Amino acid sequence: MTRALEAELRAGVQALGLSLTDAQLVQLLDYMDLIQKWTKVYNLTAVRDPAEMLTHHLLDSLAVIRPLQSQVANLRATGAVDAAAPVRLLDVGSGAGLPGAVIAICCPEVTVHCVDTVAKKAAFIQQVAVSLKLPNLRGIHARVEKLTERYDVVSSRAFASLVDFVNWSGNALAGQGIWMGMKGKHPADEIAVLPADVQVFHVEQLQVPGLDAERCILWMRKVGP
Repeated sequence: MTRALEAELRAGVQALGLSLTDAQLVQLLDYMDLIQKWTKVYNLTAVRDPAEMLTHHLLDSLAVIRPLQSQVANLRATGAVDAAAPVRLLDVGSGAGLPGAVIAICCPEVTVHCVDTVAKKAAFIQQVAVSLKLPNLRGIHARVEKLTERYDVVSSRAFASLVDFVNWSGNALAGQGIWMGMKGKHPADEIAVLPADVQVFHVEQLQVPGLDAERCILWMRKVGP
């Protein structure tokens, strides 16, 4: 990985207000190397150019870290998550691990499971966990509807429409858990057709360094009896 890419990553991390160690920065760059190597064989991503991969994948995923940390703090403060227990996050349709693997690198206190219906993608996540020594990361080959474990945060990045996302993953959401839906433009039409028992309680606009595109996170939870 070139020094120019490392410098750009450092600048992006600083612009996002993140405090990452040198070891975490090395892990992020090593992770990008792994994506490049595996993509040659398994077509993990359509983005092949390293500079584009840095902005469209790494920095795009890193933009969710501070908002996630804020929501995790809220879950702990309200007692939704035991203060002594690790927060459990499920990344749905994770593919190459975006943002799941990035979250695992940046938030070692969060247990991250990445689920994908494609076996090779789940296997890649397992390889990332081993190669980068991430005990908090696990790849799962399954349909999210079939999972029986419960998670405090269920995330997706351009995985499906919001209504499909919450319907398919509702069984995996803990009682007081929250959904984190990463989207491009504000999806007003998707919000309008969400089930009555799903509340969008916060919409967060994101600014991704080096990426001239709209990004937002929709935070949602179950409401009612």
